[in-house]
Amino acid sequence: MDDALKVGLLHTVPALAATFDGLVAEAAPELRRVHVADGWLLQTARRAGVTDAVRAAVVAHVRHLAATGARAVLVTCSSIGEAAEEAAAAVDVPVLRVDTPMAGEAVRVAAAAGGRVAVLATLDSTLGPTSRLVERSATGAAVLVTATVVPGAAERADAGDRAAADALIAAAVREAAAGADVVVLAQASMAGAASTAGVDVPVLTSPAGGVRALLAEVGR
Repeated sequence: MDDALKVGLLHTVPALAATFDGLVAEAAPELRRVHVADGWLLQTARRAGVTDAVRAAVVAHVRHLAATGARAVLVTCSSIGEAAEEAAAAVDVPVLRVDTPMAGEAVRVAAAAGGRVAVLATLDSTLGPTSRLVERSATGAAVLVTATVVPGAAERADAGDRAAADALIAAAVREAAAGADVVVLAQASMAGAASTAGVDVPVLTSPAGGVRALLAEVGR
């Protein structure tokens, strides 16, 4: 297959590969999707932060995907988003953070309303990178970002109880929405809880926007 029709995706939650594969296939079925899943990256980020070893591994994975002919690479884990930005300098193809479009949309929505953005995550390792990205995306707009970890959600997800994790996330969205103009769910794995929260403010998730940005880079 022509290399111009190939994209790369780097995951730290192997189960999310199918989600992103489906989103790309639905929008552009002619594209070849090359996935790399490395759970060690997130495990290490949760335990010790984004270490030099994590950064080096992200660079190695991005280089591998570029070497296979991927015309652009989407990094689907927000915890290693800043490492993805650094890795972009190592290759000649675009390397995209999955949460960048979401952060930009959050700023636009908040700036047009009361300026309040609530960022929710289930992991401490994700909260900082996504919150900093939203703040950087503001570029002078009067936006106030608050960041909160959803208690217990990561533990329920780790135990395999996705429904319980989503219920905790939805409850946290309802609480955050009372004092925010937009709620941001920092991790791609949280997206399933967005539709069940039942709030009046926008609840933003990253997978669909990340895929749109990936396809835009390859001319779709």
